[in-house]
Amino acid sequence: MTKPSARLAKRRRAWWWWNRRKRSTRLKLKTPNRLSYVTQTTLSVSDAERIIAALKKRFPNIKAPPKDDICYATTNRQNAVTEFAKDVDLVLVVGSKNSSNSQRLVDRAIEAGKPAYLIDDQSEINSAWFKGVNAVLVTAGASAPEHLIDNLLGRLRSEFGGVVETRTLVQEDVSFAPPASLKSLVVLK
Repeated sequence: MTKPSARLAKRRRAWWWWNRRKRSTRLKLKTPNRLSYVTQTTLSVSDAERIIAALKKRFPNIKAPPKDDICYATTNRQNAVTEFAKDVDLVLVVGSKNSSNSQRLVDRAIEAGKPAYLIDDQSEINSAWFKGVNAVLVTAGASAPEHLIDNLLGRLRSEFGGVVETRTLVQEDVSFAPPASLKSLVVLK
């Protein structure tokens, strides 16, 4: 696994943002007072805020969704990386390479000026990443299984003498009731 290039990531992000902003200023509508927006649930919170601000500037009467449509776990974890990255030398994100919300966590760390790696599990860590590193932030995409994080923390403890300190920015206490179709499901053994 190679070290992510913060400069390349910033250039990609800058081009992406410039392209979106340019589009919002050129957009012509027949009925600009009848306009609303939605966002992708795993979009970067900071990117969404910038795009929404550009749209509101161009279209002051644009309507927001009835509630925030960026996943609460995605929002909370991105905010936590932004807040806690200032206290560490390295960020490790457990998640799939095709996970948008996991990639956004890496982006947030790079935006904070920290090297960051997206790993599927503890087997992908490289000991060279830890040279001169005193503190590591470990986080995970919203759908990463807990055992993958536990295994990574175990390896950091055993191989690198890591001491785990748990920090919580926002307590996630949302629970979802199972759908009606599952409530009446009969499981046979």
